[in-house]
Amino acid sequence: MYPIPFRKLDYEKRYKKFCWVEADIERNLTDKRPESYKIKNHNTITIKDEIPTDHEGSWHLRRKALLKNVYINKARLIKDAYNPHKYTSLAIFHPAEITNFKIEPVEREWSKRKLEAIQAHAQQIDLFSGVKKPFDIVNKIPYAFSYEFLDDEKRKSTLQIIDWEIGALYWNCLERASGNEQKACDDVRKKYWYDFVKRKDVYLILGTTLEYHSKNALNPFLIIGVFPPKHEVQMALEF
Repeated sequence: MYPIPFRKLDYEKRYKKFCWVEADIERNLTDKRPESYKIKNHNTITIKDEIPTDHEGSWHLRRKALLKNVYINKARLIKDAYNPHKYTSLAIFHPAEITNFKIEPVEREWSKRKLEAIQAHAQQIDLFSGVKKPFDIVNKIPYAFSYEFLDDEKRKSTLQIIDWEIGALYWNCLERASGNEQKACDDVRKKYWYDFVKRKDVYLILGTTLEYHSKNALNPFLIIGVFPPKHEVQMALEF
């Protein structure tokens, strides 16, 4: 469901990452991806139950909710993305091995074209969503963060992580480092490489963009979330 102007929502409607929510929705007729819906009015969002963690860190209930259909093969994922009967645009991928966490400098400011697109999009949201708070454009993160990983047949992929959490982590690390960007990047690497890859059982939440999915890109997916529970020696019987 998109777009959701999260920062403009009233505080009581700002759901946590692992919450069930209810809202009045409708198919996005300008987007043929089957998972794409719009919320008719953001004032209809109702927060329901949160899916809790557990003390052991294996996140059994979150695993049960999220890991119902896990891809391990790149070719199968891409095939399903362009299968007219599936047109998969959201997926959970479990890499056979994550081989690298890349940090690369990018443009430090939004381009004029991108800025105009963001502002036009914000005005459109205001028109139809029922949310009337002023829209502030966030600062652009001057780095791109990516995972390199292998699938079950050793096929390599490099996908950028665009989850808002990694951006928030960077800005928090930059503040703690008193503006030292190298130190901030090192701290982001520590989290996503040493804390996640080296210690956890990492699953990648993948999503496509309308632009690249429509253009039949070789791989239209980006990493829109990282799910890092602890390794489980044996899954629960009912899972």
